[in-house]
Amino acid sequence: MAVQPWRTGTVVKIIDETYNTKRYFIRVDELENFDFKAGQFVTLDLPIHEQVNKRWRSYSIASWPNETNEFELLIVLLEGGAGTTYLFNEVGVGSQLTFRGPQGVFVLPQSIEKDLFFICTGTGIAPFRSMLNSIRLQQLPHQQLHLIYGCRTQKDLLYFDEMKSLEQQMENFHFMPTLSRETWDGHSGYVHELYETICKKSNAACETLENLKPASFYLCGWKFMIDDARKKIQELGYDRKSIHFELYG
Repeated sequence: MAVQPWRTGTVVKIIDETYNTKRYFIRVDELENFDFKAGQFVTLDLPIHEQVNKRWRSYSIASWPNETNEFELLIVLLEGGAGTTYLFNEVGVGSQLTFRGPQGVFVLPQSIEKDLFFICTGTGIAPFRSMLNSIRLQQLPHQQLHLIYGCRTQKDLLYFDEMKSLEQQMENFHFMPTLSRETWDGHSGYVHELYETICKKSNAACETLENLKPASFYLCGWKFMIDDARKKIQELGYDRKSIHFELYG
């Protein structure tokens, strides 16, 4: 894959998604169409350090390819984080950002022939929002799609209404948010319990591991969640080739 050049993007809109998360809409004026694949990311070069590689921060693209020169980033303010502190305090509408991208191979398969499990926490929902909307808009044939999304409390949920609406629009799409620190009218607990339950139920009649229902698992979030999920998915009988992940932090 060719290395993308550094470009300049202009912030054209900022939306406060939650108390600590913002949506940044960025326009690439030098291009008519910012072309990318759903699931890819961009790297920002922020003026926060003298050393070049300590200025770089990567974020998944939260929007989907739509033949325009704009894209969206979903960014949470990290306590003590130099990059997000700069973005939240210094960047406004009209600000220019230096970025490189699109980058990454965390993308959909060319043909969706297996059930897909999208497992994420926090802003890890961003690439899956891009993938799901791409599937919908391109009317891609697909099997069961499970978005298993973990947050601490209801106030941390991102794109909640949009995903609930998407669940009504898309056949075989199941949106399953779960909260780890709050009881509500939805699922409570960690993401692992949900995909383990679904997989065990769908494979209950299997006599051998070779007969497991085909599935691919896409993971996006912090390292501890991904490490746990990779271990648990393999314990369910799926091999490492069925697991794809994008690590945050």
